[in-house]
Amino acid sequence: MKNYLAIDIGASSGRHIIGRVENGKIVLEEVYRFVNSQVSRDGHDCWDMEKLVESVKAGIDAALEKGPVESIGIDTWGVDFVLLDEKGELCCDTVAYRDARTKGADAEIESQVISFEDLYSRCGIQKAPFNTIYQLWALKKEHPEQLERAASFLMVPEYLNYRLTGNIVHEYTDSSTTSLLDAEKKDWDFDLIERLGFPKRIFGKLEMPGATVGEYRGVKVVLPAMHDTGSAYLAVPARDDRAVYLSSGTWSLLGVENEKPITTKEACRANFTNEGGAWGRYRYLKNIMGLWMIQSIRRELNGVSYVEGKGGEATEEALARLSDYEKGREYSFADLSMIARGQSCAVTVDVNDPRFLNPASMIGEVVKAAAESGKPPATVGELMQCVYLSLAECYASAIRNLSDITGKVYTSINIVGGGSQDKYLNALTAEATGLEVFAGPVEGTAIGNLIVQMIAGGEFADLAAARAAIVR
Repeated sequence: MKNYLAIDIGASSGRHIIGRVENGKIVLEEVYRFVNSQVSRDGHDCWDMEKLVESVKAGIDAALEKGPVESIGIDTWGVDFVLLDEKGELCCDTVAYRDARTKGADAEIESQVISFEDLYSRCGIQKAPFNTIYQLWALKKEHPEQLERAASFLMVPEYLNYRLTGNIVHEYTDSSTTSLLDAEKKDWDFDLIERLGFPKRIFGKLEMPGATVGEYRGVKVVLPAMHDTGSAYLAVPARDDRAVYLSSGTWSLLGVENEKPITTKEACRANFTNEGGAWGRYRYLKNIMGLWMIQSIRRELNGVSYVEGKGGEATEEALARLSDYEKGREYSFADLSMIARGQSCAVTVDVNDPRFLNPASMIGEVVKAAAESGKPPATVGELMQCVYLSLAECYASAIRNLSDITGKVYTSINIVGGGSQDKYLNALTAEATGLEVFAGPVEGTAIGNLIVQMIAGGEFADLAAARAAIVR
């Protein structure tokens, strides 16, 4: 019986999960978990890459103590990157996507290089202020010397693989989030890259999930769908082609799988994205702020800062507005769900408003946004009900847009990931959409990571066989 190791890293935590096939079923065992936090450096919010590498290696050590491992696969969030010089050393800090350095970058590119409509027709990627294209533009303005020094551009999970194996291998699904790929060709759009003034030499050959990177401690390192949503979508045990997929975590990624990209003007206006999937598929989806809002509120209630070295007055001011806030209480996600139930909610907010991307205080920003259109929440319960209802309404609106663009009538929603455990949000989603909701698997991203490894290892013949095992 072979063991496979999925390393699934999100914006706030990472986990090492061993998977194996027993009697036709996929069995999971979590062997390591760690916190992934940001640090403030030189005025920017950055990922602590050395700490991340140490955590990845510590988790592999823990897995190998359990017994032999057939292969290892790493997935993370998208868009963020590192630059390496000729010696293979970092040229710059790994600035996190929620950092404010990209403000105004989209407008500058649209006025100086290419309109967003033309960019979308080529790359098919949604407009979001944190897209890699905007990050690189901001870096070129602030530190052009770093781009000049760079020899290689790597997405975050590619860098982690490099630190394990010493090999630089680029993966398609995560690279598709850069907005620098030709959607049809599934390869870098070097004409666009040149027009943007980025050095073409740093963008290497792309490989598809299933390819081998190298070895670490004698164990083969394999490319899963390295973008976490790409892995999560593989784990959806959809019953038919009328199912909407919802990967629910820090972000909510709502959409479907397609064989071809949809880059029409209608799709552009609706801001749906065509991200690359395993085996050449496309994940056609809407990026929604998701449980980030709930996670941020919980951190504030519990007095925890998201970025090391930052926090303070904005949070204190926001908490003072909530009449039932209990200082010193440890609020769990289950607590917040229960507190929200049955509460009145005078207004909802647009969860996709950029104001919620990285506010000084999420509580304060939600209260302020609600006050602009009606009565603001005055208690923790009203605040949480506002966020819950706003998320469910956004899901319903996205599904209506999806149906209009694809011409399909959808009959169910398959929710995977940690957010699938929130029964209250699931119920509100069913009510808002009028669709049947299926919840799970919870560890959808890790399972999707594992099945690519398992197919490469001969456990399953293809994706259909793997998904049948997920259902079982």
